[in-house]
Amino acid sequence: MKHNFGAGPGILPHEVLKQAAAAVIDFNGTGLSLLEISHRSPEFEAVLDEAVKLVKELFEVPAGYSVLFLQGGASTQFALAPYNLLPEGGKAAYLETGVWANKALKEAKFFGEVQVVATSKESNFTYIPKDYEIPADAAYFHITSNNTIYGTQLKQFPSSSPIPVVCDMSSDIFSRKVNVADFGLIYAGAQKNMGPAGVTLVIVKDDLLGKTGRKIPAMFNYQVQIEGGSMYNTPPCFAIYVSMLTLNWLKAKGGVEAIEKENDAKAKVLYEEIDRNPFFKAVAATEDRSHMNVCFVAANPEHEKPFLKLCDEKGIVGLKGHRSVGGFRASIYNALPITSVYVLIDAMQEFAEKNK
Repeated sequence: MKHNFGAGPGILPHEVLKQAAAAVIDFNGTGLSLLEISHRSPEFEAVLDEAVKLVKELFEVPAGYSVLFLQGGASTQFALAPYNLLPEGGKAAYLETGVWANKALKEAKFFGEVQVVATSKESNFTYIPKDYEIPADAAYFHITSNNTIYGTQLKQFPSSSPIPVVCDMSSDIFSRKVNVADFGLIYAGAQKNMGPAGVTLVIVKDDLLGKTGRKIPAMFNYQVQIEGGSMYNTPPCFAIYVSMLTLNWLKAKGGVEAIEKENDAKAKVLYEEIDRNPFFKAVAATEDRSHMNVCFVAANPEHEKPFLKLCDEKGIVGLKGHRSVGGFRASIYNALPITSVYVLIDAMQEFAEKNK
């Protein structure tokens, strides 16, 4: 058995993989593969409708918001957010908390002025800045909810922002409850908690659109995509289907509230072992530790390779940290069972015992 701690594409529920595999051969008794059916067929339209319905139900999306399943990954949304929301000659505000936040603000500079309200770059993004003011004269305020590379996570979102809040939730979407009404735009690549790579979820407040004063090509225009029901062009049918299955799996478990408790429990026991075990130490500031990507290092750098070798022997995969941080990164996404976390903890304890 493998214990997949990979940062992405991340682990998916085993039952979802079995259902998806069967659908590749014969989708719902049609005699056709899911990869072959028309996206305009009643069978696939039902899939897309169900996926949208589940997003609205699980996230309690209020009226006045549209749910889209688009292509291009969250990286495309780095550009589409300002393209659709930032008026010509306008300004957008950004909180810089990591590589992806930095990439997002660089894309926004193609469309207008960018104000970085705060950054933790000077400490290699080991904490989340907190003492900053959101400028009221900006079109929107962009944040990244969870930083996969550095293992930090926003524990609180702005609830009384003077301007719309835009959030990249790619690596913790559906892992905890959020109040969608506090945001003007939420986007997330599917490949952490929702499905395979290839589709991106967008939740956008309708009354923010159509106000930039610029002409936007159809494929990049949220309004066009809303009018087309996420099918202006052929959508990524398989990725949407697997996302729908995963959302159904989440609903059956008790929804976002239930999975948040599981995620908190996984993070708690793993951080406790890191703090207790003298052979390892955490990277992120304690108050900002991510419950999705647990980043830590070996107290003695010479122990890194031997520990990874031990993990490999125990079926633990995907643990090596990002090159900009080093060490280890245990991604404990929704579908990772706590039993896998205990296997990792056992490996840490065994390594410490052998090397003391």
